[in-house]
Parts: sequence; structure tokens; C-alpha cells
Amino acid sequence: MPPSHPTLPLAPCGSPALQQRLQALLDNKTKPLGALGRLEALALRLGLALNSESPCLAEPQLVVFAADHGIAAQGVSAYPAEVTRQMVLNFLAGGAAVSVLSRQHGLQLTVADCGVAAEFEPHPMLARLKVAGAEHGSVDSTRAPAMTRAQCEAAIANGRRLVAGLPGNVLLLGEMGIANTSAAALLMARLTGAALAACVGRGTGLDDSGLAHKRAVLQRALALHADAHEPLAALAHLGGLEIATMVGAVQQAAAGGRVIVVDGFITTAAVAVAAALQPELLARCVFAHCSQESGHARWLQHLGVQPLLDLDLRLGEGSGAALAWPLLDSACRILAEMASFASAGVSQRQPRP
Repeated sequence: MPPSHPTLPLAPCGSPALQQRLQALLDNKTKPLGALGRLEALALRLGLALNSESPCLAEPQLVVFAADHGIAAQGVSAYPAEVTRQMVLNFLAGGAAVSVLSRQHGLQLTVADCGVAAEFEPHPMLARLKVAGAEHGSVDSTRAPAMTRAQCEAAIANGRRLVAGLPGNVLLLGEMGIANTSAAALLMARLTGAALAACVGRGTGLDDSGLAHKRAVLQRALALHADAHEPLAALAHLGGLEIATMVGAVQQAAAGGRVIVVDGFITTAAVAVAAALQPELLARCVFAHCSQESGHARWLQHLGVQPLLDLDLRLGEGSGAALAWPLLDSACRILAEMASFASAGVSQRQPRP
């Protein structure tokens, strides 16, 4: 069933009084004022998101949202569309980068089939979220809308239901879909008004001629859907099934009071659509890293957010979110476990005479 409303009521996210208390706690830990730098800002953000002076991150869920894209037929990726199916199998077998990192950090990994052009055997890690009429992925957006509005809304509803059924208070976003950097770049251009050339990158590793071809293809798609400006219209016409499903997942996570850890360029596209509908939900988001994909740094700047890491990553899958995870854990532990000057009997900084 499509969602009855494009948004969900958001859970409360902190208060000025809580912010003051959290800042006072951080300022009185046994360290020079502000000495833990951005880790302190992260601790403050997590405390506000979880409405607690001792925030605790419980049962973190990393979901890889996977789907195929019709625009891949236009040769916008260095890899064939078949790789989407192959990588889903790799996730399920435990051999992908995000599989390794999830095991390392104790993250529960789920793979959501939002519209992969294949059928998979049942698997404990697999969630089947195919949308009727779009079982094999989105339509080529250079020829028609990537999804009908009904399909887009059904994908959003799938994302909401998936997250509503997951335990814990943290959602880490990942994705897989050959040509999904094209869908994300189209959404960036439409949502931000930036020139397409500033939004389009090399994706899976295009050379210069491949990049020029990709830009030309995406320019045709933008022109064909020139009237699709409202966020959900842009998503349906230019996006993809995994991005739409992530929009619903982000909405449900924010409604349920979870922390949302955003990975790279494509997951930022989903959060940007959700934030275009409800800007307040950005307060629950931690942006894991700045991708090497052209346009990501500009998009983060447009959203007014600062990523935790900059490691020249361009893999996707949720790999950056998994790598950033220990920083979130450390930030919470600083608040909960680090002694204050008073409790440790440590002298504070002397005032000037």
C-alpha cells in the first residue's frame, strides 16, 4: 500500500535545556575545554538525537538497499547491470567490504531487494521489497519516468515498514545499484539547482570520454522531466527504487527517534529528498564521510552538514557508514564514562589573576 501521507510525525529531538546540560557535561570532563574537537560536537549531536545525557547506541542496523536502473542501458556505468545481482549475492555470502566491516563492528546487516532484476533464494539477511510492476528495476529516465508515482510511493512505504520492524536505535544507510550515481546526480541537480556538470562524477570509474557521455545522457533525462520539481515528483521521475525505499526508511527512523548514519553520494540523495519534505530530520543524521564522487562535497555543503571522515572513498554499500561507526560509539562513551574534574579530583584550569 502507498503511504497515506508524504511525511511522518518526527520524534522530539532534544531541547535547548538538554543542549545546555550536555555542553556543561562535556566542558567539565577531565580535559582542556574543547580538546576532543569534533568528537565533542558529535557527542552533543547524539545526546540531542537520543534525548539523553548518557546516550547509548543499541543494536545498530546497517541496511543495503539494492535495485537496478533502466538508465544503465545508456552506458553510464563502467560496469554491466548484472553486477547489481552479483553484488547482492556477495553481500549475502559475506564477501563484500560492507560485510567485513559489519562483522568487525558488530553491525546487523540486512540486504533489501528493492528492485533487482533477479530473483533470490530466501536468506536470513535478505528482505524482499520489490514493487509491483517494477520487479526488475526502474525505467530508463531518458525515455520515461523512472517510476510511476504509485511505484515511488509503494517503495517509500516498503522502506517505512522495513525499519519499523528492525530493533535498535541506529540506522546506517547503504546501497547497491549499477547506474545509481546517475540517479543521484539527477536528483542533486533538480533539488539544489546546481549545474548538472557540477553534480555528475565518474561513478564506478568512467574515463574522460565515458564521463562526457554520462553527462550528455543525464542532460537528456533532465530535459525530458523539466516539470518534475516537487521532491516526490523529482524522485519518481529521476530517482531509483532503492533511493525511494531509503526515503521511507529515513522517515521511519526519524519518526522512531533513531540516529541515522548517512554513507555517501547515493544515500545523501535519499536523505536530501526526505529533508526537502521535512528539514528537521537532518538533526538526526550523522554524515559519515565525504565521497570522492564529484558533487558530494557540494551537496553536503548545500545541506549545511559536515562529514566525519574524508578517506577518498567511492565504494558505497554503506562502507563509509561502517567505518565511521566507532566514532559514534566513542562519542557516546565519552559522555557516559569519562570522569569530570570533580569526580576525579583533578584541578581545573586556573583563572587569570
